[in-house]
Amino acid sequence: MSVKPVIDAFFDEATFTITYLVSDPAQRRAAIIDPVLDYDHRSGKATTVSADRVLAKAAERGVRVDWVLETHAHADHLTGAPHLKARTGAQVAIGEHIKDVQKIFKPLFNAADVSGEGREFDRLLKDGEVLPLGDLAIEVMHLPGHTPADVAYRIGDAVFVGDTIFMPDYGTARADFPGGDAATLYRSIRRLLSLPPETRLFMCHDYKAPGRDRYAWETTVAEERARNVHVRDGVAEQAFVEMRRARDTTLAAPVLLLPSVQVNIRAGRLPPADTNGTSYLRIPVRLAG
Repeated sequence: MSVKPVIDAFFDEATFTITYLVSDPAQRRAAIIDPVLDYDHRSGKATTVSADRVLAKAAERGVRVDWVLETHAHADHLTGAPHLKARTGAQVAIGEHIKDVQKIFKPLFNAADVSGEGREFDRLLKDGEVLPLGDLAIEVMHLPGHTPADVAYRIGDAVFVGDTIFMPDYGTARADFPGGDAATLYRSIRRLLSLPPETRLFMCHDYKAPGRDRYAWETTVAEERARNVHVRDGVAEQAFVEMRRARDTTLAAPVLLLPSVQVNIRAGRLPPADTNGTSYLRIPVRLAG
């Protein structure tokens, strides 16, 4: 019988993000997926309360954290990866196409310090690459479309899908960010849904679909194929692309888009300090017309 991972989920209602602690119960090795840094945009203050909750659970379970895994450079929250790395010695890893995302956003923020080669991260992951996690293995699946760099992580019977697909009653991720593409997203989702029907899928976000009064983040391939309101079986690529593009034109930018991206392409580090020793986030201002 194959080893099943132990999965602890931590929901951050401020950003609707789920962070996961995934551990091998036998060898007591663990990975943390998509950690959140608590950032108050009004004051510019950040705390590590959410990340410390994950560390407390890791200590409770007696596991050693080997990996901090990002599914992509998030546009809705700042990552807590540097804090976790400092506390655990874990390696911070992300898909190798983060290089493409860095090259898109580096000129927007005039971020001369950003490498454009992903050097800010400890490990750049290729599609199909496998990382060790005790008696478990972490398989990397490159699933672009939301951004060029999105990956999912398959661990035992579970897949942590990042921003590709949501709960069946909510649908799919947007594809209108720079480098995103609805047709590419459709193909990535079909690849994901070609896994065995009993495969468990763990969401990166949940926003509570209309008519649902609780947050949820676990489903299966079978449930998504049967009930996903955007991409269930029978929905053709062209129909999905037309729906996705039309829907995306109605969506506002995430509140933390600009702070998140410029920090997350740096693997969670703040921009270099100014001459007064303080780091500043840049907000490009474009005068309409």
